[in-house]
Amino acid sequence: MYIRGLRYSISVRAQETLKGLLPMANKKKLLGPILLISAAMIWGLSFVAQKQGMEYVEGFTFNGIRSLIGGIVLLPVIFFRSKKNPVKLSPAEKKASRKESVKGILIVGGMLCIGSNLQQFAFDYIEPGKVGFITALYMLLVPLISYIIYKKKQPFTTWIGVILGVGGLYMICMGGSSSFALGKGELLALLCSIAFALHIIVIDKYAPKIDCIVLSCGQYLVTGVISCILMFIFEKPNMDGIIQAAVPILYAGIMSCSCAFTFQIIGQKYTEPTLSSMLLCTESVFSVIFSFIILGERMTLIEYIGCAVMFTAIIIAQLPAKKKAQ
Repeated sequence: MYIRGLRYSISVRAQETLKGLLPMANKKKLLGPILLISAAMIWGLSFVAQKQGMEYVEGFTFNGIRSLIGGIVLLPVIFFRSKKNPVKLSPAEKKASRKESVKGILIVGGMLCIGSNLQQFAFDYIEPGKVGFITALYMLLVPLISYIIYKKKQPFTTWIGVILGVGGLYMICMGGSSSFALGKGELLALLCSIAFALHIIVIDKYAPKIDCIVLSCGQYLVTGVISCILMFIFEKPNMDGIIQAAVPILYAGIMSCSCAFTFQIIGQKYTEPTLSSMLLCTESVFSVIFSFIILGERMTLIEYIGCAVMFTAIIIAQLPAKKKAQ
């Protein structure tokens, strides 16, 4: 859900860096997938939390507070990590590193702010399950945008995934009608997926230069500060509404931003990269399941088929390309 950019970037790079990290005992082989599924469940449930939170507070208010909580929760982790594994740099290197970190965090945080707020306001119009699957298009848009901007060649499976993803989106937006209808909620979720795709691309640029926990914490704090400024400009936050939305806000801030992220990092150490990507893709499936159980969300048959097609597209796009014989 909310750290999709950073976790996608880690997942892609993990295919090379994590594959041979540790010999996998049977227990660790089991632990990895369990943690990754748990992370996907937490992120899937967070869509419901976001929807419920909108009943009491407006979008910028929800995002501002939950983002600040998410960033603050990670500060102790950064502190203890820096004490345990101090990095020795010269004054000049520290200055250059700090400058690059601030620049990267501001850019990454700015993109996250755009994407997360577009997503949050989509909940005003459509149900969490729909938001979850339309948002998941970012996994297909990243290679497409990378091809357009950087001319990076993509495997054939990626293009199959993109075509299927467009078809799945078409069916989801059809709803119960016989024609394509892109409503406000669908449009906001689609723009959100584009913003998250760009978020991933800028993360790929800065993640190798900045500690992943520092980058994650920083992007939340930037998103929180910007959202709170917009909150005071465009909304009328009140303490009663914030208190009523406390559980969804705390869940989105603590469980989604820190706990699930930790599960993902540990889980990927003990799981084969392709399986990791596929397990994390189930986030959108869990968003539909929890929305059905908790909120009673019902889709039409064509919308469920669209979700299935889109999920298939995402899985196909995650499949590794076959290496040419030497």
